[in-house]
Amino acid sequence: MSRRERLTSRARSLRSTFLPTDTATGWALVGPGVLLIGAFGLLPVLLSLKLSFQKSDMLSDGTPWVGVDNYRKLVDDPLFAHAIKNTVVFTALFVPGTMLVGLLVAVALNRSLRFITLYRTAAYITMAVSTITQGIIFMWLTDRDYGLVNAALNEIGIGSQPFLASPSQALLVITAMTVWGWTGFTVIVYLAALQGVPAELHEAAAIDGAGPITRFRTITVPLLGPANLFLLIYLTINALQLFDEVYQTTRGGPLQATMVIVYYLWDRAFVQFDAGYAAAMAYSLFAVILVITAVQFRLSRRFTHYS
Repeated sequence: MSRRERLTSRARSLRSTFLPTDTATGWALVGPGVLLIGAFGLLPVLLSLKLSFQKSDMLSDGTPWVGVDNYRKLVDDPLFAHAIKNTVVFTALFVPGTMLVGLLVAVALNRSLRFITLYRTAAYITMAVSTITQGIIFMWLTDRDYGLVNAALNEIGIGSQPFLASPSQALLVITAMTVWGWTGFTVIVYLAALQGVPAELHEAAAIDGAGPITRFRTITVPLLGPANLFLLIYLTINALQLFDEVYQTTRGGPLQATMVIVYYLWDRAFVQFDAGYAAAMAYSLFAVILVITAVQFRLSRRFTHYS
């Protein structure tokens, strides 16, 4: 080995000894974030799992171990069953409604028009409005005495409606409000997916005599599979965790018509101070979300095309 080779080998040895490897450098960079997530994310999750097997009012020092009693109580809780029903109804209306409205708006915006950037910004602006603000807006719009919606209904000969004050209408109003709030997000996702559809496919189909509707049904819709899967899973998870809209507008009423799982969970934990039972409810919801997501992934394989 020449002197130059020996010096090069020595330099490499010293560098490997005193300089951190890529792995060590990577962990050094992400370490603070990992610690914060562990302390404020993972640790509370584990503590709440332990809490679900205890009886706690968050005020007393003693937290006796009750095993699976909190989970057993869920089966016999009629209000929990009612909250499940309301959550399922909301999810069944919200998810397809948001996807349909978002797709229609995205198709309308997927073209070369003057001021198209302004139109796309206007479509996305709903995501910039906070949930609390959305609730206040819809409470004003649907107010029975001075709301614009009832004013419009009166103009066409339909009497004023109670909307959020009606047990039969309140959940529908919250659904409409939430669809409006999430439309901007779905529009962006669908617009990105639509712009990824090769124009050559539409041109070839047009040459073969396919009309716009046929091209959309046979070319565009199948290629939107990944976007549909993402939105289906993401919107379903958010629908099952509905809380802010209910808290701002109806507080679970009227007559518990808008009592959903997460609002009931919050009520048991921070109003009735039954933290152990609320934690059991939270983990039951977590398990349901995992199962639904796994089923959606499983069923989507035959409908989702990535190329």
